[in-house]
Amino acid sequence: MWEPLVAGLVQVFVPTHFILLFVGVFMGIVFGALPGLTATMGLALLVPFTFTMSPAAGLIMLAGIYVGAMYGDAIPAVLINTPGTPAAIATTFDGFPLTQKGLAQHGLVAAAFASSYGSLVANVVLATSAPPLAEFSLKFGPPEYFWLGIFGLTIIASLSSGSMAKGFLAGTVGLVLSAVGMAPIGGDVRLTFGFPELQAGIELIVALIGFFCLPEILSSVIGERRAAYTEKAVKPKFGVILEVIGALLKKPGLMLRSAVVGTVVGFAPGAGGNIASMVSYNEACRWDRHPDDFGKGTIKGVAASEAANSAMAPGSLIPLLTLGIPGSPPAAVILGALMLHGMRPGVELFTGHAGVTYAFIMGLLVAAFLVTLIGSFGSFIFARIINIPSRFLAPAIIFMTVLGSYAIRNNVLDIWIMFVFGIVGYISAKLKFHPAPIVLGLILGPFVEEGLVQSILAGQASGGIFRYMVFRPISLVLIALSVLSSLWPFYADWRARRRKTAGDARAGAREDENAI
Repeated sequence: MWEPLVAGLVQVFVPTHFILLFVGVFMGIVFGALPGLTATMGLALLVPFTFTMSPAAGLIMLAGIYVGAMYGDAIPAVLINTPGTPAAIATTFDGFPLTQKGLAQHGLVAAAFASSYGSLVANVVLATSAPPLAEFSLKFGPPEYFWLGIFGLTIIASLSSGSMAKGFLAGTVGLVLSAVGMAPIGGDVRLTFGFPELQAGIELIVALIGFFCLPEILSSVIGERRAAYTEKAVKPKFGVILEVIGALLKKPGLMLRSAVVGTVVGFAPGAGGNIASMVSYNEACRWDRHPDDFGKGTIKGVAASEAANSAMAPGSLIPLLTLGIPGSPPAAVILGALMLHGMRPGVELFTGHAGVTYAFIMGLLVAAFLVTLIGSFGSFIFARIINIPSRFLAPAIIFMTVLGSYAIRNNVLDIWIMFVFGIVGYISAKLKFHPAPIVLGLILGPFVEEGLVQSILAGQASGGIFRYMVFRPISLVLIALSVLSSLWPFYADWRARRRKTAGDARAGAREDENAI
């Protein structure tokens, strides 16, 4: 097993291949950092340039783009509260609060290191355990996707900013928004209000920009007319890199758990990095000794999100390389590149084209280290962007949001939807509604609807809907996780009250002793 891996690593460090990998990582970071330009778009645009290259060189460059984009989306998430891609939604929860504290470099370095760590763990799994995990991914059917969506919706309890009722109300709004457009099964047109452009549904990136970025500009920069985008200026220091990496290395449980979550979600075809980052962030909050730190600016939240969404990338390649089933949209583009180079996924890929395949896998591995290098030292430049006066920065951000919203589907209506969501997000923030549950409902709505309808149809054909949806091994596990996740906030609240009562009792006892 080790010989093909070593041979693949040697291929990566061929000077021409390594330069292409470095360029790919850099370009991937650029694509990920610009709202509206996703990893899928970057790969699709650059695949034609690989036609004139050897298969190994072309795939190594694509590996760099994929890995780089999974980190690049964290840059705007940390700096301006705008996820570069849907996978970085959870990164905004703690990344932007860090920037508001003047700790933008801490967030950027944490994102870079966590991205590298998650990608590294997932690549080890890809290189050593791809075939059995690919067979496991085939067991995901409609019931499993339905329960995965339900499990994801239970995360709302952790994102509700102290009011569970407001959180679930916001989540319901998100589910309603996810129903806009043509029904995935049946083709009925719903909630389009006479706009043909809405038949394709609401674009997720448009919703993210509207709910996360515009409210911050409206409230802080335009409303309060602040001279700077954040209250505290950012002062990058070299010591921050070692400080943040050292702090994260002291959290092996957090890092490994986040990477495993991302890898598992990755080889479930179609789940994506947005679900991986949300689930990972929720688990980080659940198992941390100080859950109140999350949402207020902690590198633990950034690391949990970025390690998971970066691990998703190699994880999504497991069913692709072994079965020809892409686990994510970028993986589908890579499938096209493989086919164009005459390489068919499956056993043949690991036998007849073993040299190229393992060069691609090791390219993903080396790209993970390059992300730490480029991201950490690039943080000196990226972090200073936020020091630009708001009279220059705010118009530039608004211009990017408009361009990003339009670029996805070349649809002017998407720009207006973004502005409407921005106003709604601004009002909801004043009413103490967090936008995260709305976006989570928008993401998970299609999973829940498609899984439920397909399960009902398949269950009727098999003789029992309930038995088909519930009594399947993975479904039972997901149901158990959903129940535990739903009950956990009540347990955590009870535990917090118990600790407070015990603390008050100890304080009262000390006062009595002092009085005596």
